[in-house]
Amino acid sequence: MGRYLFRLPDIGEGVAEAEITAWHVKPGDRIAEDGPLLDVMTDKATVDMTSPVEGTVTAIHGDVGSMAPVGAVLVELDVAGESEPAPLKRAEAQKDVRQNARAVEAAPSPAPINSDPTASPSTRRRAREWGIKLEDIKGSGPHGRILVEDLERHRGQPKAQPREGIEEIKLTGMRRRIADRMAQSKRQIPHFAYVEEFDLTELEGLRAELNAHRKDGQPKLTLLPFFMQAMIRLLPEFPSINAHYDEAAGTLKRYAAIHIGVATQTENGLTVPVVRQAESRDLWDCARELARVTEAARDGSAAREELSGSTITLTSLGAMGGIAATPIINHPEVAIIGPNKLTERPVIDGAFLTRRKVMNLSSSFDHRIVDGYDAASFIQRLKRLMERPALIFIDGAH
Repeated sequence: MGRYLFRLPDIGEGVAEAEITAWHVKPGDRIAEDGPLLDVMTDKATVDMTSPVEGTVTAIHGDVGSMAPVGAVLVELDVAGESEPAPLKRAEAQKDVRQNARAVEAAPSPAPINSDPTASPSTRRRAREWGIKLEDIKGSGPHGRILVEDLERHRGQPKAQPREGIEEIKLTGMRRRIADRMAQSKRQIPHFAYVEEFDLTELEGLRAELNAHRKDGQPKLTLLPFFMQAMIRLLPEFPSINAHYDEAAGTLKRYAAIHIGVATQTENGLTVPVVRQAESRDLWDCARELARVTEAARDGSAAREELSGSTITLTSLGAMGGIAATPIINHPEVAIIGPNKLTERPVIDGAFLTRRKVMNLSSSFDHRIVDGYDAASFIQRLKRLMERPALIFIDGAH
């Protein structure tokens, strides 16, 4: 028998270390060639490491959540033969890591008892407090309506009881990366927030018309591609907003290219896929690329270059967008734009009361770089384009 030391391979692209996010083996396990050993995270990509040899695991090194430098021994194995097999070459290691990159897929849930539950708001609130899914309850009220008594019956006790205990969860992987980046941003950047109301009635009419007559292969348009097109028009006049600030060097990097990051919620946490060279894309191409990179971020197939390098970020919660927010800037950028929820409400128009589709837009700027006047001017110009969408597509009209 010989001994084989599995080391964290040199993945390249400047990666010096990786975080251990999951173990698939323990000492004593028999592992086949190409069998899974552990998952690690480098930057924003989660990959699994597989064994290049068949053998028996004798030791593993590193806890979940710990960092391992490139070249560190992660697994020791007993293998057939007299000597340790030659280590993977860098190119082979890079190929293996790329081939093993994968998304973590949730296990399918069992079929619900009640696929379309109905209940009063107070009953729904009580279900949330008790941690009960309404889909698991068969209602005894009229037309199958779920009552509080049904929740109590499901819970197995007549009334709510005080709960005790504290669950400690160690932050690892993407969740820890997000926490570190948000803390860094708030520590280093003096945020200046600005909120303005946008009347998007005309734009919504245009969007509906374009979607109703789009050609085969054209994606369905959301609001974000319109925001992107308006930003493309304006940013050349506000170059210090499409920029990175290097605090250590004391330099501001103003970019000619516009790489728009789009904050995207995934099963593994918040990521920012990037629509690169947005200035070279029309409305439909922005929508197409936006759909592609956000889907790649959600299913875990996004490449490293698709998750980094943005020069300004759009963040939107869609229907959950609320009235206003204070978005955190994506360091080292200096600005972030956050559309909130679009609602229809009555608006006074001269002597008349009319219904309009209105949205608040929240934004944050790095006050070291962007003065309040410039931030307000940029948002007011953005408001003008979004409220008169034809101007977005007319050269020189903005």
